[in-house]
Amino acid sequence: MLKKSVLKRLNTTKLISIAVLSAVLFGCGTTPAPIKPAVTQVSLVSASLQPAEYLALAAKSNNQEVQNRYALLAAHAFINDGDAGSANKALKSIEKSLVQKPELLAEHKYLTARVLELTSTYDHALAELDYPSRWKLADWQMVAFYQFKARLYQHIKQPIEQVRQLSLLSSYLPASQASEVNDSIWRILQPMHEQTLLTFSQDSSSPVFAGWLQLAYIAKHYAIDPNQLVQHLGDWQQVNPTHPAAIKLPTDLEKALNVKPYNPKNIAVLLPLSGTRATLASTVKQGIMSRYLVNPDDSVSINFFDTAKGAQAAYQAAINSGAEFVIGPLLQSEVEQLQQPVSTSEPKSAQSPQSDASVQRVPQLYLNHIENFIPDDNQFYFALSPANEARDAAKKLFDDGITMPLLLASNNTVGHRMADSFNQVWTELTQQPAEVHFYDAGDQMKVTVQKSLGVIDSKERIARIKALLGNDIEADFRSRRDIDAIYMISGNRDLPLLKPFIDVNFSVFADPVPLYTSSRSRVEGSSRETAQELNNLNISDIPWLLQSSKETQLVEDLWPSWSYSQKRLYIMGYDALELVGKLAQMRALPGYQFSGRSGMLSVSPDGTVNRELSWGRYQRGNLRPQ
Repeated sequence: MLKKSVLKRLNTTKLISIAVLSAVLFGCGTTPAPIKPAVTQVSLVSASLQPAEYLALAAKSNNQEVQNRYALLAAHAFINDGDAGSANKALKSIEKSLVQKPELLAEHKYLTARVLELTSTYDHALAELDYPSRWKLADWQMVAFYQFKARLYQHIKQPIEQVRQLSLLSSYLPASQASEVNDSIWRILQPMHEQTLLTFSQDSSSPVFAGWLQLAYIAKHYAIDPNQLVQHLGDWQQVNPTHPAAIKLPTDLEKALNVKPYNPKNIAVLLPLSGTRATLASTVKQGIMSRYLVNPDDSVSINFFDTAKGAQAAYQAAINSGAEFVIGPLLQSEVEQLQQPVSTSEPKSAQSPQSDASVQRVPQLYLNHIENFIPDDNQFYFALSPANEARDAAKKLFDDGITMPLLLASNNTVGHRMADSFNQVWTELTQQPAEVHFYDAGDQMKVTVQKSLGVIDSKERIARIKALLGNDIEADFRSRRDIDAIYMISGNRDLPLLKPFIDVNFSVFADPVPLYTSSRSRVEGSSRETAQELNNLNISDIPWLLQSSKETQLVEDLWPSWSYSQKRLYIMGYDALELVGKLAQMRALPGYQFSGRSGMLSVSPDGTVNRELSWGRYQRGNLRPQ
C-alpha cells in the first residue's frame, strides 16, 4: 500500500501538489511575466471549494466549456465529501453537452469511475477507465489515472495488475514521490510465489513492469546463495540499466546482499530424549536425521542433547561441545527456560544463556514459540501452532471472498486460543469480528449448532403457530441465511459428529455454505464411509500430508503406528534442518518464501518462522489437495 503522502492525496489534489504540478507543466527556469489565461482555462487539478460554489459559477457562465469544467469540479467536490449521488447527477447533467476535448472527456470518465468506487462497484469503475491511446493528456491526469487504477486493483485483490499500474505511474512523478511508489511496488511483490513472478515477468509490452517481476524472482530464487544472487543481479542490471530498481536497489535487497548465510559444521539439537516426552521428541529426531541422510555431508556433525534434566544444562553442554548452531528446544516451557532472565545470585551454571554475557552465543532455531520475547538477530522460532493455523485460516476465508463467517469452536483452552487468533486477523482484514459459538461435547454440541444457525428460534416460532392454529399446520424449520461460511475449531473426535449436525440443521430453504476446519480435526485412519460424511469439507494441513508420495509411503512403512500429529512433528524436524542455511537470508528478505514440507515458510523481522498451510477438500470419500 502506498504511503499516505502519496495515496491519500488523490481525494483532494489529484495526487500531486500544485507546486509539483507547476514544475512538471512549466519547468523550473526563469519565468516570464504571467499572462492572464483564457476564460476556458479553469484548472481541474483540484477541487478546493464547496460543490455549491462550483455549481453557482457554472450557472453564471455563458461558455459551454467553462460550464463543463465547473460541473466537473462540482462532481469532484461531491466525491471529496463522499456524496456519490450528487456527484453522479452533476456528471449526468453535462454528459450530452460535454465539449469533445481529451482533457474533459478523460476527467468525466475518471470522476464517473470515482463515483463507482464510492459504491464499491470496482469492476465497473475499471471498465470506465478505457482511455483511448490517441488522447494526449497532461502528466497530472496520467498520475491520477494510473494511481486510481492501482487502487482499484488493490480493492479487487489483483496485486499483479496493481504493480503494473504503479510501474506506469512512477514515470510521471518527481524523484521523491517515484521512490515511494517503487518501495510500494517492492512490498507488494514480496509475498508472491516464485512461479507467479516468473510467469508474468515475460511481459514484453511493459519493460519496467516486467523488470520488477524479474528482480523479485531473482531475489527469491537466489536468496539462499549470495554468490548466485550477486551474479544474477549484475546480469539483470546490465539488461535493465535505466530501470528504477537498477538505479537504486530496494533496501532489504541491499541488506540481503550483505548478510552471510549460516554454514555450521557442528549442529546441536536439544530435545527431551528421555522421560514422558521422549516419544514425542523421537519423531522430530527422526525427521532431522532423515533430512541429513538425503544429502549427507561428512564435514557436518549433528549431536543430540537431552533436555529432560533441564534445557539450560543441555544448552551449555552443546556449547561446550563446540556447537555452531542450535536447533531446539522443543517444549514451550524449555524455550521459556532459555529466555527467562535470572538473578545474579544464582550459580553461573544455572543462568540462562541470554542472561550471562560470558556464555558464547550461537544462532538458534527454537522449535516452539512464546508470547513475549526480545528479538535477536540470531534467534528464530519455528512452531506447529494451532493459533497460527487459525490465523492462516482467517486469511484463507478472506481470500475466498467470505464476508460473514460463523465459528464453531470447542469450549476448551485450544478452542478459545484459536478462535481469538482467527478473530484478531479477521478484524484486521474486515474491521469487524467474526461470530463465535463455543460448544461442549455430547448433547450440548447439537444444541450449540442449532442455536448458532437459528434453528431453535425457528422451531419455537413454528411451535407457537401450531399452538394458535392447531397441529395440522405443516412447516419446516428455517436456518440462517446471512452467514456464508463456517469454520470448525474441533478435535478429530468431535468432527465426525459436528459436521453431520451442521448438515442436517441447514434448512431446505437455504443453500449449504462452505465448511472449513483445521488439521486438528483430521480423522485418524478414517474409513471411506467416514470420509463420505466429510464430503465438501475444506481442511488445512501441511502439504506433505495432503498428497501421497513415495516418501509418505516410506514413513508409513517404517512407523505404521504414527498418528498425523507425529508425522507433522517428523516433518517439522525435517524442515528445521533444511532451514538452517536459509534463515539469515529469509529474515533479510521478508518476502522470501521457502516451499517446505510443512508449508510455505517465511521469516518475520522478529525471527518468527511463518507457515502458510495447504488446503484439501473431501470429495467422494477422498481428501484431495486444492
